[in-house]
Amino acid sequence: MITGGCFCGAVKYRIDGRLRDARSCHCSRCRKAFSAQASAYALVEPDEFSWLCGEELLTSYTSSGGFGLRFCKICGSTVCGTFRQQVHGVTLGCVDGDPEVEIGMHIYVASKAAWEKIPEGVTQFAEAPPP
Repeated sequence: MITGGCFCGAVKYRIDGRLRDARSCHCSRCRKAFSAQASAYALVEPDEFSWLCGEELLTSYTSSGGFGLRFCKICGSTVCGTFRQQVHGVTLGCVDGDPEVEIGMHIYVASKAAWEKIPEGVTQFAEAPPP
């Protein structure tokens, strides 16, 4: 079981399964949403994810294509990502303890911030990874 939650602790979740396909996205939208040089995100099976408390304290932003993010209304933590209103991944910074997954790819590196340096030898994609 994996648990996680927001910075203030008002929102908590659990995952009865494993995280997969961890990635770091360097696009300008993720930089703004995560207030960082990139996101750190891993996919989860929707039926393995459940809210323990604070779901009513979340607010959402949904972009084109049905992809979105959910944030704590109190502290602003970006807690999870959604696709068509269903949780499909979590931000690794909000996972408690060791998520037992490593970033396997860096995506949208063609639009990374000019000041960011990505280490040599990591798997990179100029845009989205192949399906």
